[in-house]
Amino acid sequence: MRATPAAYPVDRLVGKWGVASYRQEKDKARTEAMARAQCKLPYTISKGPTDGVMMHVADDPSPHELTLKGGPQGKTYLGFEGPPGDDQDREILSMSENEFVVRYINPETNDRYGTLIYVRCKSA
Repeated sequence: MRATPAAYPVDRLVGKWGVASYRQEKDKARTEAMARAQCKLPYTISKGPTDGVMMHVADDPSPHELTLKGGPQGKTYLGFEGPPGDDQDREILSMSENEFVVRYINPETNDRYGTLIYVRCKSA
């Protein structure tokens, strides 16, 4: 399956983010507040060398260049170059200028990491 254009520009991911995760939808609001509190030690997403973004992947301490990929049913994925919805991808569940929410496609990885909320940190 070939990737279609992503619903979001990759540049929207660049910046400093507070990150937290949850496993049950009822915990989402509390987790957003926890992510905001993480801005004192923000996670930085920078532009990659070939139009992607530099981020960590599951179980690897080194950042890699990832890209946004459009998939079937209008879904958007974040991952390595390749087919959308790959086992190493994350599905973008929602995205705005100041927040995005992702879950890992691989069920075992998703069980360990949960649904991740990234909240943009305000400039100092």
